Parts: sequence; C-alpha cells; structure tokens
Amino acid sequence: MPSTFARSIALAALMVALVVARPAVAGQPAQIHKASVDVHGAPDSKSAVVATLKQGAAVDVGGQQGLWYRVSLPSGPSGFVRVNEVRMAYGKSASSSDVGGLFAGRAGKGRVSETAGVRGLDESDLRAASFDGAQLAKMESYRETPQQAADAMRRANLRERSIPYKPEEQAVAANKKGGATQQQKRSGLSAARGLLSSLGLGNAASDTALGAADATTRKSGEELTEEELQLGPEIAGRILGAAPLWQDDAAQRRVNRVGRWLASHTARPELPWTFGVIDSPEINAFAAPGGYVLVTRGIYELVDANDDQELAGVLAHELSHVVQRDHYEVIHKQEMQSYGKDVALSHVSVGGGELGNVAKDYLAKNGAAVMLTSLDRGAEYRSDEAAEVYLARSGYDPLALYAVLQKMTALGSKAPAMAQLFRTHPPLDERLDRLDHNKIAMGD
Repeated sequence: MPSTFARSIALAALMVALVVARPAVAGQPAQIHKASVDVHGAPDSKSAVVATLKQGAAVDVGGQQGLWYRVSLPSGPSGFVRVNEVRMAYGKSASSSDVGGLFAGRAGKGRVSETAGVRGLDESDLRAASFDGAQLAKMESYRETPQQAADAMRRANLRERSIPYKPEEQAVAANKKGGATQQQKRSGLSAARGLLSSLGLGNAASDTALGAADATTRKSGEELTEEELQLGPEIAGRILGAAPLWQDDAAQRRVNRVGRWLASHTARPELPWTFGVIDSPEINAFAAPGGYVLVTRGIYELVDANDDQELAGVLAHELSHVVQRDHYEVIHKQEMQSYGKDVALSHVSVGGGELGNVAKDYLAKNGAAVMLTSLDRGAEYRSDEAAEVYLARSGYDPLALYAVLQKMTALGSKAPAMAQLFRTHPPLDERLDRLDHNKIAMGD
C-alpha cells in the first residue's frame, strides 16, 4: 500500500494537472474594423508585422496589453492590433468578471462577477434616498488640489498637450464674470415696460413680447455657477444615501488623483472637483453639477487596474457633462415643466448664497433621480468627443475611452450590470462609430 506521503504527492500532482488543463477564459469574437490592418508580433507599432488582415476578417481577442489587443489569427499564431482596429461583437453571456479578467489580466473577483443577480441603482432608489452628510464629508476628504494631482502625474511623465476645442469655448463664454444678473436684466425690462407705457406706446403685443423676454431671462454665469455649487453636493449626498462609498481607500485616492488632473485640462478647472467610487456592482457613472463625479465599483473594476488610462477615459466623459452643465439644464427644464415658467421664475432666488426655492422643492420631490435622466444623444456624443480631447491634453492616449466602450460591448446589451447605462446612453456601436471620425484629439 502506498505510503501517506506518496498518496499526498500523487494527489498534489493530480490537482496541478487539473489546474493546468482548466480552460482559460474564452476569447471574445471580433472583426477587423478598418480596410486593412497590420498585425504586429508585439504590442508596439515598431515591431515586426506578422500578418495583414482585411476588413471583416473574424478574429478572437484573447487579451489586452495597454491599448493593444492580442488576437488569434486564422493561420494559427497570435499577434497584436490597436483597440480601434477591431470591433467587438456584442457579448451574449459574458460577465463583468470574465471581461475584466480577459482584458486587464485580473481574476475578476468580487460582487462584480455576480451579474445574474445584479440590481443597480434605479430611479426609485435615487428618488427615495436620504441625504448622507457623513458619506459626503468622507468623499470630500479624498479631494485633491490641482497641485497635488499635477505633482503625482508629472512624476508619471505624462506629456500635456494644448488642443483647442470649439464647443468648450462656449462654456468659457457662459462663465465669464461681470455680466448683468438675472435681477438686473429683469429690472431693465420693467423699466422698458414703464417707459413704453408713459409714452402711450404700450399695447398687448408689446406687453406679450416683454413678458416673454422676462420669463426666459437667464441668470448670469456667476449665478449659474453659484447654484451648481449648491446643487452638486446635495445630489451627491443623496446618491451616497443610496449607495455608500466603496471601502477601498486606494481606489478613492486614485479616482481623485486622476480626475483632478483631467479637470485641470478642462474649461472649468476652478470647480471644487470631487470624485468617488460607490459600492454598486452595476456599470455606470454620475456627474452632478458643480464638479461632483461618482463612478460605480462595477465600472471601476472593469477598467485596467494597472494603468490609469481607461479610468481616465471614463472620468473624462463625465467631466464634459459638468463642464457643459448638462444635468443642471435638465433640472432647469424640469423645473419649468413642473411649476410653469412664471411660477418657477418667480420663486428662483438670485444671490444671497441660498439655493432657489424651486431647486429645493425639486430635490425634495425627486432626490437624485435626475442623474438617471437620459440626455439627448448630442450631449452624449459631445461628451465622448470632449473626453478624447481631455485625455490628449492630459497626456493620456485618446484611445482609452474607445477601449472602455469595447469592453462594454463585449459584456453585451443584455448584461444586467449594463441595464441603466443602455437605457440612458446611445448604442455602443454608434458611439464607437462617432469616435472613429473624431480627429480633434489626434491632432489632425
């Protein structure tokens, strides 16, 4: 009879054999996306070309190194192509864990792998959630100064670039100081109405015209910013009431370091930019007015853990929503619809450092549910475009966002973790098509 030691050795050998024989994560099907693509022997454009494939050729993506995919060739060997030279097929059953492990070299452990039972934040969660001041204070405690982020990123040898971006110029113009306040503009309209009346020129038509002008009078850039700065933490605190910060100190510091560095390369670097990772398995992100950006644990675990570029791609998209006041405008429009233009505008506070009554009422009724309101497609496409600009300005590769969208595609349109994102964003293939034609970040 074999000794106990011999049996132990045999059992250990069998276990090793089973591990070795265990199938690896299956490759993700894809097609060559460009007219002709050189496949390189290494993830380097200077490496030898091992094959050239034509558009439409089927390949399997077996892994990722930086912004290169390792693909299996029909002839047998494998090689490398850039992430925008192939297009992923929409996944059918891949989990976040599988995709994260395949593309980022991670095992994909944690609740992110439990895609069958994923229930992300929905409108009812965000509407009902109470404001969590303690969680908000904790989020703000991770905030980095522009100098802190710059010191860290320059040590990483990121090369900044100067890239003009026309849509951003409009945001800069809207934020200029010194313009007339809403109250001053209305005083001017009131004076005009009085003058016309005293001259006997007032009539129904002129009253209607002046009334319309009064009802649509916009606040100054300074007033808009003031209201954003008050709305932002109120909304962020309610999101945190629905899903607290993920208890990973390194993740919180990383997202603030990368986010603050990117924000310094936008048209609104002066905002109190604050970032956080919330403990939710879904794949999503939220950009509240005033510079409060939250990403879910699900999307944080999907991006490359060893390279900041993909995380930067996610954050850069959200930064554009803040820069362009996208969700602030949604709140403004919904205020008008809920209360009526005249009533709403009569309640809005100007100056004094207090949030407008209508905005307070809106938050009391809707909580942070506005963050799951679909923006128009133009805003989403613009944010993708702006993200590539911010990435390039900050020294990252603009293809980083492309890589993230490819990973989302590999997860598939039916992945539970993607449900809210698919509901509020354009289809991924349309977003990728738009990025294919974006030459701004490439310096063209």
